[in-house]
Amino acid sequence: MRESFLKYIQYEKRFSAHTITSYENDINQFEQFLTDNYGEKLEEASHNSIRHWVVSLVEKGTSPRSVNRKMASLRALYKFLLKREIITKDPTWKIQALKTNKALPQFVNEPDITRLLDQCEFSRDFEGKRDQLILELLYGTGIRLSELINLKTDDIDIYSNTIKVLGKRNKERIIPFSNNLKHVIEDYKQLKKMSVSAKEDEYLLVTETGDRCYPMLIYRTVKKYLNLFTTIEKRSPHVLRHTFATHLLNKGAELNAVKDLLGHSSLAATQVYTHNSLDKLKSVFDQAHPKA
Repeated sequence: MRESFLKYIQYEKRFSAHTITSYENDINQFEQFLTDNYGEKLEEASHNSIRHWVVSLVEKGTSPRSVNRKMASLRALYKFLLKREIITKDPTWKIQALKTNKALPQFVNEPDITRLLDQCEFSRDFEGKRDQLILELLYGTGIRLSELINLKTDDIDIYSNTIKVLGKRNKERIIPFSNNLKHVIEDYKQLKKMSVSAKEDEYLLVTETGDRCYPMLIYRTVKKYLNLFTTIEKRSPHVLRHTFATHLLNKGAELNAVKDLLGHSSLAATQVYTHNSLDKLKSVFDQAHPKA
């Protein structure tokens, strides 16, 4: 049953590998709780046993955001079981999400990201050029980590300065990029051809041994360089995506345009960046308006 659900979200819903792993871990954790406290199987869980699990998570210090994510996993599971007529009633019904403080996305300020990309001395070998390309792509296009790793060489159109990205739910979008990024891509591809015997030649970013890049390599690369140029707490690939969106809005880009570039399905997900833009607008107002 659990295996059928995991296959469903993998092959039919097209969830990312990271999301599937999170769902599986959440379900396994809840199943262990049921076994230890109620002697029930997943399909036998009741409204009360799920509420008890939520309370136990909170008492252990699990953040409301994490609890809500775990509940999203259970809701998806029981919706699947209901659809397959394995259960007749959804036990997650009427269990409300916990209130959370809306965390604003962290981003690198413009002077720091400019110094990183313009003044950092990347090594002239394949690894140095790949590191530069990773940073330039994340900040220059706002793509997600998973999209970066799955980016194929043929997805880059050097002539029109665009990349084709396959995002969540297999949604395809086209993102323009700068001439500066174009030069970095061309230099990288030339070094890659000379230096690496690529086993995964269809993918743009590869390791020194020719294998496709993996998430931890990207994380280590981003953290290594952000450590040199910024003091923000979070230093992950996603921070560069936040930085991309925030800087566009700060420069006057339309919210709908940023939404399309990020691959968001609704404006609600993009609007979180407007807070940072409003701070910038207020600063401009205070400096420029005669009555401020």
